[in-house]
Amino acid sequence: MTSRVFRAPKVPEVFLLFWVVKLLTTGIGEAGADYLGTVSIPLAAVVGIGGFFLALWLQLRATEYHAVRYWITVLTVALFGTMVADGPHVVLGTPYYVDSLVYLAILASVLTRWQRSEGTLSVHSITTPRRERFYWGTVLLTFGLGTAVGDTTAIDMGLGFSWSILLFGVLILVPLVLWRTGVLNATIAFWASYVLTRPLGASVADWLGKSHHNGGIGWGDGPVFGIGLLGFAILVAYLTLTHADEEGAHVLHELERDLEHPTGSEVGREPDPVND
Repeated sequence: MTSRVFRAPKVPEVFLLFWVVKLLTTGIGEAGADYLGTVSIPLAAVVGIGGFFLALWLQLRATEYHAVRYWITVLTVALFGTMVADGPHVVLGTPYYVDSLVYLAILASVLTRWQRSEGTLSVHSITTPRRERFYWGTVLLTFGLGTAVGDTTAIDMGLGFSWSILLFGVLILVPLVLWRTGVLNATIAFWASYVLTRPLGASVADWLGKSHHNGGIGWGDGPVFGIGLLGFAILVAYLTLTHADEEGAHVLHELERDLEHPTGSEVGREPDPVND
């Protein structure tokens, strides 16, 4: 298993729709974990824990990227990660900011081990089983850290859900701006944004689902969970049918567009027998 090399990275290409679906999974994970917990704790455990390990097992056994399989794995990580992140606070009574520091330390250690082992943290390099295991371990920890950070701002700091949405909505743009201006490495910018999607999406889900008394608008966790699943299914179906998130899809599209609509400098020039 460790000697296999995949033909292409087993993760989707990172573009706008990637972040939309990722944000959806964070909101679904938050609303779903809360809703299933009120329905039945054993049911929540079966769906959250059982679903996570089954989806991850199927993902790790595969040799190529598939949108449905990948995003269902992310969705189960969101559910499982929410339950794991809430565990220390519920069981041990630790403040959310303490949980955040613990998850941050663990995440930093995993990323350091990954970098030393593979020489890169880029998601474009997920072409071996070892790198993929590092990747999913990191993804799980980002959900745990993001959940704890979101609860820290909303509850420990008293900002509530609406102000947390505004805070993380601004913060998630910072890595993008720093990357665009050449200040921040693309890989660091990606993982920073990836962590911040969790508290942003979860804050939106809590704001929509929780009662007015708890700082929300009262839609209910169940309806928010159901609406989120519907949107998730539509977007993943689109990605599956169009293959728009497969590695290299956008580069190929741009090449085809350039061939169909050449620029002025290319129109009418003589073909180069060497380069053409």
